[in-house]
Amino acid sequence: MPFDVRDFAGAPPEERAASRRNRRLVAAWLLTVAGMILVMIALGGATRLTGSGLSIMEWAPLSGTLPPMSEAEWHRLFALYQQIPQYQLINRGFGLDGFKHIFWLEWTHRLWGRLIGVVFLLPLAVFWATGRIERRLRPRLALLFLLGGLQGAVGWFMVASGFFADSTAVSAYRLVVHLVLALVLYAAILWTGLGLLAPARDAPIPPRGLRLAVRLTVALVALTIVAGGFVAGIHAGLSYNTFPLMDGKLIPDGYADVHPLLRNLTENIATVQFDHRLLATLTAVAILLTLAAGLGAPNAARLRPRLLALGLTMAVQYALGVATLLAVVPADLATAHQICATLLLTAALVLLHGLRQPRAR
Repeated sequence: MPFDVRDFAGAPPEERAASRRNRRLVAAWLLTVAGMILVMIALGGATRLTGSGLSIMEWAPLSGTLPPMSEAEWHRLFALYQQIPQYQLINRGFGLDGFKHIFWLEWTHRLWGRLIGVVFLLPLAVFWATGRIERRLRPRLALLFLLGGLQGAVGWFMVASGFFADSTAVSAYRLVVHLVLALVLYAAILWTGLGLLAPARDAPIPPRGLRLAVRLTVALVALTIVAGGFVAGIHAGLSYNTFPLMDGKLIPDGYADVHPLLRNLTENIATVQFDHRLLATLTAVAILLTLAAGLGAPNAARLRPRLLALGLTMAVQYALGVATLLAVVPADLATAHQICATLLLTAALVLLHGLRQPRAR
């Protein structure tokens, strides 16, 4: 339920001022956490692209906070890593220095996740105890903290799939679950923070078509990111490195070769890459329609900066996607592509948030 400025219309001026200060403080905290999750998503992408995610074979939520403090500990962890297929089939012989290189990125990824938990929990406890968090938000914030803890467990569940005898990477399905949960947490915290920072207010009602277009855009952006997760999970970006055609055809050969048919959507390289391209193009079209509906609407002038930000982010993201494909998925471009995908989702959510109307009291 969005906050309504009319809730405090009858309160004394000092109470209203204190309430506004509390909302700004809590909003700043939540948006900081959202920013940290954005960095976490970028670190996760870099970890996957460099094959670093399997370098730490222990889940130690407390003791794992510190890195190896002795040469003996380094050798112990390296010996564990040498037992899994990724080392034996891909990285055999790269030595302790090579192991340290991939270890530090995964350790940073996990450390950052722990820091997010601390930055969320400590202010939550303080704001809760001092009454700065409105009662209606408390169950939601408590649930988000629990989901954050679940995300850590899902992360380990994903990593553990790379220890199987025939695996050199994590399961694509578990990777996508991990990504989706991260995006759900990010979107929920961002939306809550925006609701406190920019309460619903009486404003001219934008055209119905604009609201529908923005909702469609949000759904398509989210679906395209999920499809991109499967592209990453099965390394589909390493094939069909031409654009716009795939191996000289609009729809590649072998699109539906896997049986049963539904498995093509998640396991067939040709299908997964084509679907990601198609969804990205549909998203771009939806955003162009949103811009056309919004920029020409008489009651939507206040939304113009958000509309332009959405359009610009879409153009950059589409260009990054094509460049990443043509360059055969270099780590820097692919990481930038993943970051920009989250920024595109952010721009769509911020625009959708600006279309809210106060609920009837």
